[in-house]
Amino acid sequence: MIITINNDDGTTAFDVNNISDDKVKQEATVIVQKVGNLQVIIEALDFASRTHRANLEELLKDRDEALVEPEESSKEKAKENT
Repeated sequence: MIITINNDDGTTAFDVNNISDDKVKQEATVIVQKVGNLQVIIEALDFASRTHRANLEELLKDRDEALVEPEESSKEKAKENT
């Protein structure tokens, strides 16, 4: 399994299958699996978040009674007062 690592020093590729120490090879494989699982979770959460936001927007778009004007920022208020 070839792993590519991108960091400030550039891009480096490693072949985990070529690691001679079985303990290190197993640890590297487990870490790769954990990172992969976390990436899947991140993508799933992003998808769920975007879906819920879109559903909320759709639900609220015709609810004029819930519409409020955004408050002016304190900088804009200060300009008006001077």
